[in-house]
Amino acid sequence: MKVVVIGGTGLIGSKLVGKLEEHGHEAVAAAPNTGVNTLTGEGLAEVLKDASVVVDVSNSPSWEDDAVMKFFRTSTENLLNAEAEAGVTHHVALSVVGTDRLQESGYFRAKQAQEELIKASGMPYSLVHATQFFEFIKGIADISTEGDTVRLAPAKFQPIYSDDVAAAVGRTAIGDPVNGTVEVAGPDVFQLDELIRETLAAQNDPRTVVTDPHAPYSGAELEETTLLPGPDAHLAGTRLSDWLAKQQ
Repeated sequence: MKVVVIGGTGLIGSKLVGKLEEHGHEAVAAAPNTGVNTLTGEGLAEVLKDASVVVDVSNSPSWEDDAVMKFFRTSTENLLNAEAEAGVTHHVALSVVGTDRLQESGYFRAKQAQEELIKASGMPYSLVHATQFFEFIKGIADISTEGDTVRLAPAKFQPIYSDDVAAAVGRTAIGDPVNGTVEVAGPDVFQLDELIRETLAAQNDPRTVVTDPHAPYSGAELEETTLLPGPDAHLAGTRLSDWLAKQQ
């Protein structure tokens, strides 16, 4: 089948395109640098011709509250309208475990708005909720840093390898629409502050990690289980320790 991957040149999208092609599908990477812009609608009609499935793994270039809301609302509306015109029969979108519990954050309010537009569209759909990627652990430390201090809540955290996310999205894309949400997470649960502390120490990073129950995560306070998936989540196989060993 022809699968169009919106955001197909990014971290997840590029991996997803490769995995779909390995299984014999026609996977098309769609992004501004390939002539497809979901914000303006440029190139959508052409790229969606004869497509059976559209997978949206795109992300906003700005995380400022108004900009990120505009991005997800406008791009999702444009995409869904173009899919209806093209006869697409399955819309898949990648989102984040805990989105509905992180509504203090402008980013997660925008992701929630994206999901609500998809659900209300009448298009057969599947939402894939993933936990945070291994690759972004250092980034969590960076956005939580003031001076030489990293403030993080003692919340539970179950990160996943991006390759495993791409595999889960691929399985969902070639399956029947679930008209609901599939969750995917890594195999191991950590405490966020402790994990970042250990990671920075292993990298000889001099920053000090301070445990602060009120420390914001993308603008939202965390409860202990805010970032954890439910009991029916698919658990991926790659362990953080194995991934870290390969980064040396």
